[in-house]
Amino acid sequence: MTFKTAFSGFGGQGVLMMGYLLALAAMNQGRNVTYLPAYGAEVRGGTANCTVVVSDDEIASPVASSPDLVVAMNNPSVAKYENMVRPGGYLFVNSSLVHQRPTRTDIEVVDIPASEIAHELGSDRTANMIMMGAVAAKSKIVPLDAMKAAMAQIMAGKKQSIIELNQKGMDLGAAKVEA
Repeated sequence: MTFKTAFSGFGGQGVLMMGYLLALAAMNQGRNVTYLPAYGAEVRGGTANCTVVVSDDEIASPVASSPDLVVAMNNPSVAKYENMVRPGGYLFVNSSLVHQRPTRTDIEVVDIPASEIAHELGSDRTANMIMMGAVAAKSKIVPLDAMKAAMAQIMAGKKQSIIELNQKGMDLGAAKVEA
């Protein structure tokens, strides 16, 4: 099975970290992975996006021209990626910041108020981890526990309280789609 994903938003929203996290979690599960980050010259506040392809087989191309899943953290991301999602795919939307409604009826739109939940959690910087918890729970690309373990691996050396906060964010995101 091959699963193509794209993550997009403003620089500083942790978009590249989301892709890297999925790639690492999938690699830790023994899957083949490609990770292709891209960002504007401005970086923080500019645009950022990345694609991740996860497969049980060898991957011929890192390009995800028709992704199975897109995470859109802002309005420009929805505008850019809505029409690229393959029919039957997922469009995860940070509904705290995205107010334009996707118009396609052949994809599943998953609204996650990630920025709002992060603010309530006490750290606006956890919005990306909240979204990743939702992605893990809904898509089943990798198990939530594998995603949490990969995040702890990436953040090794950080305060344990920061790792725990991000893991709690993942749990909250997962709960939004499991309810």
